[in-house]
Amino acid sequence: MSSIEWNDKTFSKFAYLGDPRIRGSKVAYVLTKVNMKDNKYESTVVVEDLESGARRFVENASMPRISPDGKKLAFMRSNEEKKESEIWVADMETLSAKKVLSAKNVRSVQWNDDSRRLLVVGFKRRDDEDFVFDDDVPVWFDNMGFLDGEKTTFWILDTESEEILEEFEKPRFSSGVWHGDGVVINVPHREGSKPALFKFYDIYLWKDGEEEKLFERVSFEAVDSDGKAILLHGKREKKFMSGHDWLYLWDGELKPVYEGPLNTGSAKLDDGKVYFTVPDAGKVNLYLWDSEVKPLIVGDHWVMGFDVHNGRVALLIETATRLRELYLYDGELRQLTDYNGPIFEKLKTFEPRHFRFKSKDLEIDGWYIKPELKEDEKAPVIVFVHGGPKGMYGHYFKYEMQLMASKGYYIVFVNPRGSNGYTEDFALRVLERTGLEDFEDIMAGIEEFFKLEPQADRERVGITGISYGGYMTNWAVTQSDLFKAGISENGISYWLTSYAFSDVGLWLDVEVIGPNPLENENYRKLSPLFYAERVKAPLMLIHSLEDYRCPLDQSLMFYNVLKDLGKEAYIAIFRRGAHGHSIRGSPKHRAKRYKLFIEFFERKLKKYEEGFEVEKILKGEKE
Repeated sequence: MSSIEWNDKTFSKFAYLGDPRIRGSKVAYVLTKVNMKDNKYESTVVVEDLESGARRFVENASMPRISPDGKKLAFMRSNEEKKESEIWVADMETLSAKKVLSAKNVRSVQWNDDSRRLLVVGFKRRDDEDFVFDDDVPVWFDNMGFLDGEKTTFWILDTESEEILEEFEKPRFSSGVWHGDGVVINVPHREGSKPALFKFYDIYLWKDGEEEKLFERVSFEAVDSDGKAILLHGKREKKFMSGHDWLYLWDGELKPVYEGPLNTGSAKLDDGKVYFTVPDAGKVNLYLWDSEVKPLIVGDHWVMGFDVHNGRVALLIETATRLRELYLYDGELRQLTDYNGPIFEKLKTFEPRHFRFKSKDLEIDGWYIKPELKEDEKAPVIVFVHGGPKGMYGHYFKYEMQLMASKGYYIVFVNPRGSNGYTEDFALRVLERTGLEDFEDIMAGIEEFFKLEPQADRERVGITGISYGGYMTNWAVTQSDLFKAGISENGISYWLTSYAFSDVGLWLDVEVIGPNPLENENYRKLSPLFYAERVKAPLMLIHSLEDYRCPLDQSLMFYNVLKDLGKEAYIAIFRRGAHGHSIRGSPKHRAKRYKLFIEFFERKLKKYEEGFEVEKILKGEKE
């Protein structure tokens, strides 16, 4: 019998690929494996030679960057003892390496065209051991902690002499890319007492200590350059943060590359051409602009990252039943790696079935996964709600869905209005109406699903989601008796405290829920907390203490009120982990979360048990 099966630790068997880079015949990427014993992730930079097929490894490394001449590899290595990030440079032929910089905080590294200098972008804080201090907002940011007077730092590093040639600072959340021998810098534009984050930028050109303002209060930022033109991602001017981002080239004149109807993701400039990803109705495809836009790699998949050089594209592709692997496109698409193939040969995976349905005035995409069932056997249902609201479900690998389908549950998920992958109008329809028509879309999708699958048991329906999905889970159990159990993760229960407490509340909440939070009735009307007396389903709230996007108060308030009303509620607070703790928490953290997830639905939708004895559950004791 195989030792590999679906359970709370199956995720630790997989290999995870990221950050592909290509130059000539060399491709580099990061391979991450889970070390359950030591409770950590181990990352290795892998260098593939496309001509010889040779594969070489650099352990304890990430952020690979191949120099333009193809002779050097820069990478980052964490020094846990000193709590520093180290930048190393290796010879591409021998991979013998030297350390060229130690810095406390590094965010990005980019080679100059001379294959000698590196642009290193990081940040500095006050770092007083006793307290933090700030006079700007936000005070904290998810996965970054307290900002403590943070400034973005830019270093121009000569890798031969190992000396910093230039160093300068900009306000927090700034970024930059090389543009010839200069650096194009994106700085959040300020309006009144706060920066206009995620919406407006001022763009500068820094060269030899001199600074020139290229743009003021624009809604795009520089993401790439070939030394002649700058690739800009965003929009000429955004009315809403939730609006779509498009693409432009600037060489002294602004030229549109792509302006709708869909959103765009990551983008790269190569030999005057622009390669970019496009989320499209549950898929993420790769497009090419060469005086006109055309699809390059399209399918039932998600392109999860790519790089391009001389028309050759190294990319990561993931499907609903397979984790991402490395592919090469050079006129035709071919798969280069199969790290997870032998694992998936031991595991049964389930292909989602697509359906479309009418909800009010819109056509909506939905999917469901059917478990293995005997004839006439009824099965419980779990409804998943994505994050966002401008998130998207579709053709990518969702671990919890495959895990629960393997345990005999139907899985249902839809892209309600507000989702990414559709027109901008579709995305903006949720603004100031969160929880209204978007919730009706979800409910309409569930009803359509029941028409398609008579073996689905409508008396045993659970709901779950993270972030906006957590909010919608909280909302659902206050608005409908259909749901017999819910798991809400990192969700919102009271929009007013979210506005005042979240790292993005001053920007996102006033758009999604409405302006004038202290007076706007939406902040109460659309908050699940004020409908807590309606809850009938047992609810487990999972939250991470270091979540600054949807802070802990959101789950804790809802839990306390539910308990005070005599409702069946439970709360699991993970001591570490940011908003994305469900996929970036430590291995043991993740395994415990999956265990809670499995066992809660098992006890509430299959065994109809009262209570939830977490000590027995985590010890794996059998009753």
